[in-house]
Amino acid sequence: MVSTTWGRLAARALFYMSIHRLGHAANDAPYAENAELAAKVLQDWFKPQTGGWSTGGWWQNANILTVLTDWALLEGPNQHVNVTDIAATTFVNAQKENVQIGKRHRADEQMASSRKHTRTTESGYPKFINTFYDDEGWWALAWIRSYDLTKKIEYLSMAESIFDDMRTGADNVCGGGILWNKTMRYKAAIANELYLTVAASLANRVQGSKDHYLQIAREQWVWFKKSGLINKDNLINDGLNSTTCLNNNETTWSYNQGVILGGLVELSKAAGNDSYLSPAVDIAEAAIASLQDEDGILHEADHCDIRADCGEDGPQFKGIFIRNLHYLYKAVPNEKFAMTIKKNADSIWAKGRDPKTNRLGLSWVGKPEAGIGPTAKTHSSAMDALVAAMGAVAGSK
Repeated sequence: MVSTTWGRLAARALFYMSIHRLGHAANDAPYAENAELAAKVLQDWFKPQTGGWSTGGWWQNANILTVLTDWALLEGPNQHVNVTDIAATTFVNAQKENVQIGKRHRADEQMASSRKHTRTTESGYPKFINTFYDDEGWWALAWIRSYDLTKKIEYLSMAESIFDDMRTGADNVCGGGILWNKTMRYKAAIANELYLTVAASLANRVQGSKDHYLQIAREQWVWFKKSGLINKDNLINDGLNSTTCLNNNETTWSYNQGVILGGLVELSKAAGNDSYLSPAVDIAEAAIASLQDEDGILHEADHCDIRADCGEDGPQFKGIFIRNLHYLYKAVPNEKFAMTIKKNADSIWAKGRDPKTNRLGLSWVGKPEAGIGPTAKTHSSAMDALVAAMGAVAGSK
């Protein structure tokens, strides 16, 4: 075990020497340099006084912090972008900022895409708690990754506190799981995937409480796989019909195919059981086949990225998928996953980047200015792919 670990560290050290000192091979895209530049550009949107990123959004800001921490964990200390300081600023100031959020609802109270919104404004979200359990889950994961980077216990404690509130959404409607928000009786896939992922992630990090969180994560996965959310094609639909508790056959958004991958990787680690990785591989392979075009580039399930019309939430989705695909690749080094990650990172840099500003757009095959972009959402989502490629290359050396 020691020799294996040392070998991986040595390989990574050689990799970083090659990219930072000797330059890249002609056929090896400079993912580390591209990701670093993307991180620098992303900070053009950062507003320290609010702890968030302009043109971002409440839950999207949690994902922006997550991609930065993922990058920093691979990159190490960087003189241009200090993610430790960014996390500390966000931790204090984001809780205080007046936040406007919106979700789209259908008449039957089911969540669809967020192209049309009803909005509410509240005076901050102390302790990152609001009315949507999925929003809370994103922030819990952001603070877990910030803890991984800094080892500051207050970040892990905050994630625990957020998860305690998420648990209040658990009930026996549809046999288990948690609600989407605190006023609607809807079981959305994303909230339930996040619930599993946060529980399993805490099981791997909170000393003395592993069994508590592991039990919740195990029970959540048992419910999730029996709930009907995973369809016959191994894809995950938006949620369960509020009346019948059956799969509502709504869109198979890319992020719904992603979060479960990271959750099952964490659960496998916490339980010491690789069998949890098998369904993750099945879902990942089905998602890649469903979402990629003939060139292997990912598109949103309803092609909103091609139409440049993914609303407020959709621009973040593909990045979340590829981030979690990278987490799965680290546990299951499937070359198909690595190829998907690198192809998308290559296409983003060649076609989805504004060459003047280096801002990254919604579509990963061209026209970075399409829609209202590039924005902090589209840029950070694309940066997820660059960071994933950086990690995939490092892991393959």
